[in-house]
Amino acid sequence: MTQDDTGVAVTGMGLVTPAGADEPTFWAGLCAGRSVARSIDELAGLPVDFACRIDGIDLDQAVGERTVWRMARFVKLAVIAARQAVADAGLSPAGWDGSRVGVVLGVGVGGVSVLIDNLRKLDDAGPEAISPLLVPMMIPNAAAGEVAIALRAHGPSLATATACASGATAIAVARDLLTSGRCDIAVAGGAEAVLTPLVVAAFAKLGALSTRTADPAGASRPFAADRDGFVMGEGAAMLVLERTADARARGGRPRALLAGAGSSTDARHPTAPEPDGRGAQQAVEAALDQAGWAPREVDHINAHGTSTPLNDAMETALVSRLFPHRPSVTAPKGVLGHTLAAAGAIEAVATVLTLEHGVVPPIANLDALPDGFGLDCVTKEPRRQDVERAVSHSFGFGGHNVALAFERA
Repeated sequence: MTQDDTGVAVTGMGLVTPAGADEPTFWAGLCAGRSVARSIDELAGLPVDFACRIDGIDLDQAVGERTVWRMARFVKLAVIAARQAVADAGLSPAGWDGSRVGVVLGVGVGGVSVLIDNLRKLDDAGPEAISPLLVPMMIPNAAAGEVAIALRAHGPSLATATACASGATAIAVARDLLTSGRCDIAVAGGAEAVLTPLVVAAFAKLGALSTRTADPAGASRPFAADRDGFVMGEGAAMLVLERTADARARGGRPRALLAGAGSSTDARHPTAPEPDGRGAQQAVEAALDQAGWAPREVDHINAHGTSTPLNDAMETALVSRLFPHRPSVTAPKGVLGHTLAAAGAIEAVATVLTLEHGVVPPIANLDALPDGFGLDCVTKEPRRQDVERAVSHSFGFGGHNVALAFERA
């Protein structure tokens, strides 16, 4: 048995993003390298009134079940992405042993919009007006639970919450479930939908958001000298993971190999990353060690790239120090905005697509790097590149760091 046969394979992918609600549309939008940020009516009057919102899909119709009424928006996104991923893998809940199927789903905030709506009802009409489904709709693990129900998955069902690294953490945990033998199939990823005035105003008050209200499409500018904060987004992405030998035995198509995953914690500050990136480097090195790679073997990096002054400087220091051979770098948040808990999973999909297509999408709105940023950032247009090995970075408030190492199948 080869090393490939003993590892973990990505056999299916699904996603719903501001750039597209299916894989081909998403990939085309990412490769176009143009931000989809725009002014949002619901945010009118706020200091930051723009975001990257999902349009062009009827979520209720896409879920297509009578139970849709009990799902918050982030749950609907997760269910849609999970079904896409399972279909892409050539699997069906009707044909698998559900006791051997696990679900791991990262969520950062949960159904805050449902909570806000019911708080208004409480203020306006008293406790009798509150929905009896408020609790099961707003709790962060609602997405993992509803995905498990939709897929008839009776194995481990977990909700990971590591802020903006949650989706990547879910994928790393799912890999562990497979390698430990606790399940045979894992559906893993992340979902987030919090484009409400309260949450956007809170991030703006924190100083995390770009304030380019006159130019929303130019606001998210990862690694640019004049970056001033991130742009809020929403979305979901799910991956089907299987042990490679199992996937090949059933005639499945490994789209990429999840060769390694690493995690660490800065243990320094609740919102600011460690400036020199040493904590993040620990996660990347753990992923490389698990994959059995030397840093020089990495061809491409899908950066966390939030467009904030602190993150991009930290990530530049990390990449420059650990990868002096200058692998290509992209940052999808320039196009998509920051989808918070979904970001790591969406960017995992983008990394797999880069391996498959031999194309690195450009970073939106990046014209020139600041002095001292010695990265090989892909800009302006997609770059053709034979990528064999790639690493995807995810970092979150609380000092959470996750790195995923993907290899071409």
